[in-house]
Amino acid sequence: MTFMFYATAVLVVVFLLTVAFVRADAATVARTLGLAGPALLGLAGLGLLAFGRVGLAGAAFSGAAAWYLSGQRRRAAQPTPGKRSTVRTAALEMELDHDSGALAGIVLAGRFEGRQLASLSRDDLVALYRELEGEADSLQLLEAYLDGRFPGWRDGMDAHVGGGKGGPPGTGAMTEQEAYQVLGLEAGASTADIRKAHRRLMQRVHPDLGGSSFLAARINEAKDVLLNGHD
Repeated sequence: MTFMFYATAVLVVVFLLTVAFVRADAATVARTLGLAGPALLGLAGLGLLAFGRVGLAGAAFSGAAAWYLSGQRRRAAQPTPGKRSTVRTAALEMELDHDSGALAGIVLAGRFEGRQLASLSRDDLVALYRELEGEADSLQLLEAYLDGRFPGWRDGMDAHVGGGKGGPPGTGAMTEQEAYQVLGLEAGASTADIRKAHRRLMQRVHPDLGGSSFLAARINEAKDVLLNGHD
């Protein structure tokens, strides 16, 4: 009778788990297996250890640890949906989408004030660029946007336009609040989260990968500001 009770209970649990597995989306299943798999393998190791199978138990423990760490690395390498970084200058506010690497922005000053960059034509953006001459950070930020949307925008223009002569970025000291916005993090983020966000963003904007030297410099500055605050 006792055997039948426990067997029935096991069958019910297996049935419920099967139903949950079928209804769950792929991401949920992957996360569950990534946690439950190593745990079950570790429990198997304990069982083998209890029966004196030390060698097999050690192999099970090693496999469980490797499985878990591999899953952690894969999750760390995946983009975080919906994350955005914000960079603001005197004339522009730009957002970088962590998933796609796409830039979007709004004009904060001048005759295009309040306009989304996406609503401006190439000629409008070039006019904005000329209007911002002398505003180093804004020029370099606009260059990064133009390079992504109109890769050949410099063709046929004056030699000095788009030449990256805007000067060094970050003319004022970056605050912690700005640094969190640049890295797309919530205030109080851990050191590990800061390094992870910095690494992921640099993979998007590093100049060697066709990105923007200005944005890369701002991201590096944001990381330094926040890590110094954790010392």
